[in-house]
Amino acid sequence: MIKIIEKYINQIIRGDCLELFKDIPDNSVDMTFADPPFNLKKKYTSYKDSLEFQEYLNWCEQWISEMVRVTKPTGSIFLHNIPKWLTYYATFLNKFAHFKHWISWDASTAPMGKSLQPAHYGILFYSKKEKGTKIYELRYPHKRDRKQGYLLKDYGGKKDKLHPFGPLVSDVWTDIYRIKHNKNRDPHPCQLPTHLLDRLILLSTDENNIILDPFSGTGTTAISAKRLGRKYIGFELDKEYVEISKRKLEVVKPNYKLGENWVSFYLNDIITIRNNDWDSLKKYFVVPEPMRTIDFNKTKLTDKKLIPKEKEVIYNINNICEIEKPKRNGNKIEKIKIEETERNIENKRTIVL
Repeated sequence: MIKIIEKYINQIIRGDCLELFKDIPDNSVDMTFADPPFNLKKKYTSYKDSLEFQEYLNWCEQWISEMVRVTKPTGSIFLHNIPKWLTYYATFLNKFAHFKHWISWDASTAPMGKSLQPAHYGILFYSKKEKGTKIYELRYPHKRDRKQGYLLKDYGGKKDKLHPFGPLVSDVWTDIYRIKHNKNRDPHPCQLPTHLLDRLILLSTDENNIILDPFSGTGTTAISAKRLGRKYIGFELDKEYVEISKRKLEVVKPNYKLGENWVSFYLNDIITIRNNDWDSLKKYFVVPEPMRTIDFNKTKLTDKKLIPKEKEVIYNINNICEIEKPKRNGNKIEKIKIEETERNIENKRTIVL
């Protein structure tokens, strides 16, 4: 089994996921995550997003059953989609997996006419077995007023008992936002923020665990896995997306650590940690004293240099992509040319990994 799966480890493989799944042994992957086409006529570059209703559901049931098959008994299965499709996905999964959570990701979608306006995506969390699944408690920073910096929630006389870093993560995620600006996007219609995957990976895996994404897109899951010290397998049908993923991954390092602990960084801050890691992480923070002053004093990193430097990926209209490392200590900028892709890409779009 190890030899069979080894050729796929830390690779983005081009092909149909249903065919590629055939080479993945049963019970061999620690976490599977899928963000499939939503069947909403999105403009992908090499496949249609407009199947007939039942045809789409039949196809979904096939790859969902494959995800469950390859996941280890201690592993986790995550499916991201709009609530409409997740209700059908849950019906499929309930046949041969065990429900853990429906994560509500507070990220507004497009207006839908005369109805309640959609305000969240869902992430189904299932396990292969009813018991023994690897799950860790997570924490995220306290939410604050953007202008004044005070805690948004009134804890009354209980502020002395608050956790210095922040509350435990619930099944409603309001602190992770969609990628709204084109300058931060790949040429892909449904790109997820990488720190969303960071949170799922920290929730359910350990260092060197294997994470498989059958709809890899431009490599978001793989990038998150690599920078958190995990192994990845990505399946992707589109040639251009595969090429972009591979080149982005060339500059990613497994450096999302603080001391010996893996954490999620975003915008010069830490946004997700494991609860059990706080005792070893707290030495890297300045904690408000007395604790009640956390109402207006944020727990801060002792040194911003602890935050890993990000790389920038620049796409140019001449069909050559360049990955640039910003100048550091007077060193010259290094450029890596990428092979010509099949279609023109919007002039100078910058992606921060």
